[in-house]
Amino acid sequence: MTERYTIALIGNPNSGKTTIFNRLTGAHQRVGNYPGVTVEYKEGVRKHDGAILDIVDLPGIYSLSVVSEEELVARNFIIEKRPHVVVDVIDATTVERQLYLAIQLIELGVPLVLAFNMTDEAERTGLKFDLDLLSELLGVPIVPTVGTTGGGLKELIETAMRVARGELVPSPKPLSYGRDLDQEIEKITRALDESGIAPFQTVPTRWTAIKLLENDTKTLDGFDRTGGLPASVTSALDAAHQRLRQLFSDSPEILIAEARYGIIAGAVSETVTHTMERRRSFSDSLDTVLINPVLGLPVFLALMYLVFTLTFRLGNPLIDLLDRFFQWVGLLVSGLWPEGAQSPLRSLLVDGIIGGVGGVLVFVPTILILFVAIAFLEDSGYMARAAFIMDRLMHRIGLHGKSFIPMLIGFGCSVPAIMGTRILENPRDRLVTTLVIPLMSCSARLPIYALIIPAFFPGRLQGPMLWLIYFVGIAMAVLLTKLLRTTVFRGESSPFVMELPPYRVPTVHGLLIHSWERVIMYVRKAGTLILAVSIVLWWATSYPKLSSYSEDYESELRDAQVTYIDGGAYKRVYALVGASPYGGNSHAMETGEISRRMHEEELTHSVAGRFAVWIEPALKPMGFDWRIGTALIGAIAAKEVFVAQLGIVYSVGETRSGSETLRKRLQEDYTPLVGLCIMLYVLISAPCIATIAMTRAETGSWKWALLQFFGLTALAWIVATLVYRVGSALGWGV
Repeated sequence: MTERYTIALIGNPNSGKTTIFNRLTGAHQRVGNYPGVTVEYKEGVRKHDGAILDIVDLPGIYSLSVVSEEELVARNFIIEKRPHVVVDVIDATTVERQLYLAIQLIELGVPLVLAFNMTDEAERTGLKFDLDLLSELLGVPIVPTVGTTGGGLKELIETAMRVARGELVPSPKPLSYGRDLDQEIEKITRALDESGIAPFQTVPTRWTAIKLLENDTKTLDGFDRTGGLPASVTSALDAAHQRLRQLFSDSPEILIAEARYGIIAGAVSETVTHTMERRRSFSDSLDTVLINPVLGLPVFLALMYLVFTLTFRLGNPLIDLLDRFFQWVGLLVSGLWPEGAQSPLRSLLVDGIIGGVGGVLVFVPTILILFVAIAFLEDSGYMARAAFIMDRLMHRIGLHGKSFIPMLIGFGCSVPAIMGTRILENPRDRLVTTLVIPLMSCSARLPIYALIIPAFFPGRLQGPMLWLIYFVGIAMAVLLTKLLRTTVFRGESSPFVMELPPYRVPTVHGLLIHSWERVIMYVRKAGTLILAVSIVLWWATSYPKLSSYSEDYESELRDAQVTYIDGGAYKRVYALVGASPYGGNSHAMETGEISRRMHEEELTHSVAGRFAVWIEPALKPMGFDWRIGTALIGAIAAKEVFVAQLGIVYSVGETRSGSETLRKRLQEDYTPLVGLCIMLYVLISAPCIATIAMTRAETGSWKWALLQFFGLTALAWIVATLVYRVGSALGWGV
């Protein structure tokens, strides 16, 4: 029978834990949420030495003393699942702080291996380790690693396997926290043993005693489920608290934390030396510029500008390639039916699915490039600085820099960004941040920008326009936050404490994994939700069918001496062979106009068309018509559907599928001012259904979810209307 072992990776944020996980598991990993909570975890599989290793990447935490949901999840996994090995990934450049978690794991009595990661960076800063001696002092095996290059990972896996098989048994030395603390811990431990009651059956009694002395709420809750603390244990606890406060005038929690750091300081002084006078680190030198009070914000805006410019310049040629591919697929599928044959199935496949889903998938290159750029900034350590930079501004509006972290996540997707607000301790901060997160331009909006911007703005303005839209989203979030914090959510803002990791050169492997995960989510969404919505919208824009037209279009077409082709749900008109319907050929231009009128009459008779025409009076102040209205209706399900629905409305799927054709049609019908208003409305208006559902789940109330939906929609209408009216008055809409 094949051996199977579970290895749990744990460590502080920015310790390189996830980099090691990605190296160990490669593509053999999956992402999910722990049952009952929104904390994300990753599981991967690796085969080694005839055994199967289930590797779990636990959330990044600083301590096992439960304050956050991440800490609770990590601790519960270790206690309840009892992995065969726990690998604590330690950033060797900040070893004293990182060992605090290791000491707590030793207290817990788990089979432990320490991975001293980033040893190359530590050595460059002048640190030298005697890992053999440190391993002896702590009683656990230590393996030096360099996660970014894969250095030491083979040795790490082999050491973990030896521990899992029982060939190497860690033998931690008993941790002494000083005579007085040790005495009180021993008394509580003895009382627990004599009572025979314990909420955790798989952990040392001494660990439970320490948690009780620290007033650990989750441990106390565990006793409540078993009938409460025994009287003898309560008596021992009360006596310990009283005696320790008399002796040290401090709480046991502080005394225990100081004792742990004392053990760490002693071990580090014996095993870590400086080979030279500590130099000013490269990170410190960069930070003098990048988080400078004057230069920090302009540098951040300039980097974002560069990212968006590169996104279009590198992405547009790839979009054109995919464009041609979907054109070919549309022609191939359409050719399965005889010319002129009326077929709802052909219309569904070509106009609904290829025109809808294909119209969304053509923007995958743009999204991939943007995600690679953002992943580069994240992995390099710069995004943490961005939050630090924004702290100064955020404090002025009643939040702090930590709130900007979920907002940055919102550039990928609003759903995990709202989950990410759990890092905020203050419930008021959490709620305000949740409400404004949809103003960050998520990846679902990027296909809309990638369609609209090249359609209405020349190449030299495309990067600046994308930068402007993202900047407007941030600015709107800041202004709305200020409004909320000075009205509905008054109160003091929380202090901001955040780690600034050292700068690192991201690895290609890491960038590809981080970016590919997000792209796969986008493609999966296109193949499921967007596919389903596209089919529904195709039906809504195709039925009911017209029994008769207001004009005799067939006679007009015959008079124009062109070939009339029935394209299924939408009738198509093509000129003589070689002539483009919207090219320079006069016959083609005439038949194109006839075709357009016929197509509009069919659409306005459909379910979606009737509703769009009904709401058109509310859209006209923004410069929108019923076509844009039908696309906005679909965007409520998912923002990307806006592009798919426009493709269906313009019926570009049958033989001329692609964003290039759709862009040309938009140019014919609308002005750059309308294009700008579309982007502003999509940016600000109600988020997708999934975001609304997540807001409801996180806030526990439909009140806030509905406020977010209707409030942002109303704000979007006001902004787009103002821009359109002012722009028209200035002559921009001409």
